[in-house]
Amino acid sequence: MDTVIVWFRRDLRLADNPALASAAADGARIIPVWIDTREDEGEWPPGAAAQWWLHHSLAALQGALEARGGRLVLRRGPALAALQRLVEETGATGVVWNRLYEPAGVRRDTLVKQTLQDAGVSARSFRANLLIEPWQVETGAGKPYRVFSPFWRNIRPRIQPRKPSPAPGALPAPEAWPASLALEALELLPTLDWADGFPTHWTPGEAGAHAALERFLGGPLEDYAEAREQPAAAGSSRLSPHLHFGELSPDQVWTAVASRLPIAGEDAEHYLRELGWREFAHHVLHHFPHTPSEPLQPHFARFPWRSAHDAMLEAWQQGRTGLPIVDAGMRQLWKTGWMHNRVRMIVASLLVKNIRAPWQAGAHWFWDTLLDADLANNTLGWQWAAGCGADAAPYFRIFNPVRQGEKFDPQGEYVRRWVPELARMPAKWIHQPWEAPARVLADAGVMLEDTYPRPLVDLAASRKEALAALQALNDTR
Repeated sequence: MDTVIVWFRRDLRLADNPALASAAADGARIIPVWIDTREDEGEWPPGAAAQWWLHHSLAALQGALEARGGRLVLRRGPALAALQRLVEETGATGVVWNRLYEPAGVRRDTLVKQTLQDAGVSARSFRANLLIEPWQVETGAGKPYRVFSPFWRNIRPRIQPRKPSPAPGALPAPEAWPASLALEALELLPTLDWADGFPTHWTPGEAGAHAALERFLGGPLEDYAEAREQPAAAGSSRLSPHLHFGELSPDQVWTAVASRLPIAGEDAEHYLRELGWREFAHHVLHHFPHTPSEPLQPHFARFPWRSAHDAMLEAWQQGRTGLPIVDAGMRQLWKTGWMHNRVRMIVASLLVKNIRAPWQAGAHWFWDTLLDADLANNTLGWQWAAGCGADAAPYFRIFNPVRQGEKFDPQGEYVRRWVPELARMPAKWIHQPWEAPARVLADAGVMLEDTYPRPLVDLAASRKEALAALQALNDTR
């Protein structure tokens, strides 16, 4: 029997795993391996929150493999050197993996494949984490898409997900297992206690991912289009970390949601469109690999960001801006590793347009604190908010956090949960406590500048300044 190394990365599942299924179908002895490749990933190794998730997802994968007679071999990178050592130690004739799409990872994987093949080792990669490969989609002019709507019209009728395959049964083991690091030796868990509340909200691993999918299908999906906009409601799928770490494949999710189209109708279609946004984000990143650090629209590199923004950036990070829905979102992020999507847009707009801090500062903060931090989605979202990327919000779109709060959190439930010092404020004033009469503040136990800050910026004045700066920039194009 041949021995094949199955290189797990962000495909931490056994079901619908094309690389694993290929090795199993070949009847090979299978050596599952995960390599700590943080040094291969350039400026974007996993952030602190993502490392917490990764630790627990790897633990779950270890248990699932052991139940089938296998093991998960843990090694440190660089990936190429680690795989070469494993091939030498085990006599493996092949290495298989599922593709990733971040620029640094693509460069690494190209080198790994070529080097292994040159050494006579079979090296194969598979589509597993997207529905359509980014290079398979182009405009009528043969160019990459920069706008989502035509991209979606192109791919929607073409999406034909593979039929999700079950997890393999018993896995043929090698005659001798290579040495492995202990999971704890990878030091993925945070040393501070800020992540202690994460297990209350999340269950990393393939079993937790399927439970989350069933919860979504069994309730929130049927009111998704409307409820997803309400941060106080449980209307989101909350599948993004599971998709990012590959505990679920997009094929599995698409197939499950599409099966509900006769029942959920437009709500199910709306969610499928969100999966389309995920595809679009990877399409843009693939074709414009410089965008995690540079604007897609080159002229935006000249935008006059506020030079003295550090103190305001810190207040934003801590949820102390004095703008309740912004503070609620930033505190939800810190406590749970996740933020409601509508609120992500609101907090991003405040940072890049009212505070006028560079969008890269927000992108780096999200990267470190989001459990679902995904380079393609994070980049697309922040460039959208700044108005400098693909399908970007027009320069004059500046979210007013008061109006957004009143519209999407009209009773203040979301704010009361995450900003408890405002819990007793009446709904009329909870999104703008600085405008409330003194008696209302006193009755609610709120002392501005003491128990809760005044707004960090004047919303009207900062909006006017941002519009002027953006208009001046556009005039020079």
